[in-house]
Amino acid sequence: MRIEAPGLGYDVHITRAKSWLDASTQPIVLEEWLEYVRSDREMRLDGHAEARTSVGESVAYDNAGLAVWTGYSQDGKDGNHAWFDFRNGCVVVKNPDSEILRKMSSIAGSLGARVQGDDGEEYGPDGAPIESKPQISWWTRLLGRSH
Repeated sequence: MRIEAPGLGYDVHITRAKSWLDASTQPIVLEEWLEYVRSDREMRLDGHAEARTSVGESVAYDNAGLAVWTGYSQDGKDGNHAWFDFRNGCVVVKNPDSEILRKMSSIAGSLGARVQGDDGEEYGPDGAPIESKPQISWWTRLLGRSH
């Protein structure tokens, strides 16, 4: 099982807010997410993930909203899983491929939300970015300056 710590890699968010950074203004609440997971036969609520690092150390992550998409074509292959992590009013997937982005879009439709990357780009039902005006990156917002 491959686990990446929150904050490393590139996150894509299912959010209702205009920007995932403002998800608290229009949050998806945990109970809604859990209800969705229970209703989707391809989703499994795990709440816990554990793996060994390359040097043999154990790494664990616990979150009541952590779920796995078992319908993912790569599920279980080489320890690969499509983890959907509920946090801060969003559902977050780290480094999703186009297959996962399509699933995210389907879930977003069910939750009245959209799929948005760390830099503000949105993704459509086909998993491809939607053409839109440039967004201010989250790094810029975090640091309070523009390029």
